[in-house]
Amino acid sequence: MVMKVSTGQYFDNASSQLGTLQNSLSQTQTQLSTSLQIVKPSDAPDKASLVTRLNTEIAKQNTYVATIKTLQNSLTAQETALRSADDVMVRIKELTVQANNDTMGPSDRKTISQEMTQLRDQILSIANTQDSNGNYIFAGSRVGQPAFGPDAKGMINYQGDQTRLTVAVGDSRVISMNTPGSDAFTRLVRDDGKGGKVGVGFFQAMGDLITSIQTSDKVGMQQGLKEIDTMTLGLSDANAKVGTALNIADMQSSILGEVNLRLQSTLSDIQDLDYTKAITKMNKDELALQAAQSGFAKISKLSLFNYIN
Repeated sequence: MVMKVSTGQYFDNASSQLGTLQNSLSQTQTQLSTSLQIVKPSDAPDKASLVTRLNTEIAKQNTYVATIKTLQNSLTAQETALRSADDVMVRIKELTVQANNDTMGPSDRKTISQEMTQLRDQILSIANTQDSNGNYIFAGSRVGQPAFGPDAKGMINYQGDQTRLTVAVGDSRVISMNTPGSDAFTRLVRDDGKGGKVGVGFFQAMGDLITSIQTSDKVGMQQGLKEIDTMTLGLSDANAKVGTALNIADMQSSILGEVNLRLQSTLSDIQDLDYTKAITKMNKDELALQAAQSGFAKISKLSLFNYIN
């Protein structure tokens, strides 16, 4: 059997070979310029799909990281405020003990009550702390108004709500990011003198104590001394919960960092280019293309008549 070979077939085969080599070289050059193994999805559909999934997961993890940073800022502001309030309460207790001393005269107690009034106002300012966005951090979900303010009778009471705002910091992890003021600046329970109980607001109790000192009311001062311990305990408990939330946020941040590192490593293994292999391949492709071009140039000058002659 005799195979017939035409000049056109020579040209077609040579052109096809040149095109293949040129495409291979072009792809390698593009990989080197982008530092990526997969320049377009068609290069490796299965790997391209995996890269897309990894990038989506990394983006989600980065969202959690950003949320944790916001959460940490909020919790840190609460922790700072509660510690400051606790420090002020220590001074208030010192002054109350001093005022209860029998050696104190009316003028001495008046001086003490004046300082305590300033300290109470300082705690009120702390209770109405605002964040960088102007939100009142202890107002629950009613962040647009002060957490504590005067009611119709002029009594300073809690104006926020009990809402605890939670944020997702992982696929199955949420953390509370706020402390309602009523949880930190707690109400007190007193005997109403009739065998019953009555609730008294934090700042009302402070005001009653100041009045007792001003009037040298020993019973009132002793009651206030006991209530200071209860109020301080409320602040300490709230601060402990904030500290726990901060610890959880810090641990979750570390976990997310490790997860993100593994995802980035996996993504790098899949899509990052091995420069040594790519440069070696490019050099081989260039040599092969030069050889093919040289051969094509010779073939293009020939026809079947050259073989016949």
